[in-house]
Amino acid sequence: MSVSKTVTLPGGAKIPSVGCGTWTVWEAPPGAVCEAVKTAIAEGYRHVDCAWAYDNEDEVGEAIEAKIKDGTVTRNDLFVTTKLWDTAHRRGAVTEQLKKALVKLKLDYIDLYLIHWPTSLKEGDKNFPQDENGKHIFEFHDLLDTWKGMEDAMDAGLTRNIGISNFNSQQVQRVIDGARIKPCNIQIEVNPFFSNTRLIDFCQERGLIVTAYSPFGTPNRPWKNSDDPVLFEQPILKEIAAAKGKTPAQVCLRFLLQRGLVIIPKSVTPSRIKENFQLFDFELSEAEMQQMFSLNRDFRVYEQDIVIDHPEYPFKIPF
Repeated sequence: MSVSKTVTLPGGAKIPSVGCGTWTVWEAPPGAVCEAVKTAIAEGYRHVDCAWAYDNEDEVGEAIEAKIKDGTVTRNDLFVTTKLWDTAHRRGAVTEQLKKALVKLKLDYIDLYLIHWPTSLKEGDKNFPQDENGKHIFEFHDLLDTWKGMEDAMDAGLTRNIGISNFNSQQVQRVIDGARIKPCNIQIEVNPFFSNTRLIDFCQERGLIVTAYSPFGTPNRPWKNSDDPVLFEQPILKEIAAAKGKTPAQVCLRFLLQRGLVIIPKSVTPSRIKENFQLFDFELSEAEMQQMFSLNRDFRVYEQDIVIDHPEYPFKIPF
């Protein structure tokens, strides 16, 4: 199955199917994200994914500025995504936060703005506001009011496209039903251990392009349990990789591309950044795709426990 290097969003914009993710870099020293993005752009990546809550938009901006200045790319060559954080779900706060993000990114506009989570936290300077008992402080905003703020941002020319992230099927439908400008993209956790097939099908049937985050199941996550499954140790994956002359990581990414997904693998290691982009010179057969699907365990890594009691917590229903 051939895979295109770009996917066309409903509004006509083309999003590169392989992007440079910039989170899960817990141990990375200051400047590491900047260097990783510069390396990625030099290797041919044209899609960069970041977020307010990652606290790295300034480093992403420095990298983009450097690669434009040295002539590697122009602004129009790049597709830049960032995300609205939970503390800015009031309609007016949506554009306020995006304007601040654009200053950090040193950009006049972004290509895609996503609501990072459907859950709201107390508005203010702290990304993770807590009370005196260490419990996160919720706010309660109608998702459609927040979505109107996203439409405002698009109307103002601050972003070319708008979408959502970590929403369940009911929340997706609520936004679609109430939207003046429909979401064009949803970013959700997908990897061979967590196929997320029902939500992907639901969204694709409604015209949304789906971006998969955590394509390897975030193996270096600090909250990993000793008995959690390890993706790259699965015999099926090792066998397919050996047969293709590719790494297990490349097979995982190709599997997701052949599912029609956009992918945003993350690394700060130059060799892996390069490896994660070398996905277009091989393909998986239908039998190999089915073998990869057989690895599914419905094993979600990102449960966002801090908002599990919020009424908009997305993972209380099956999908």
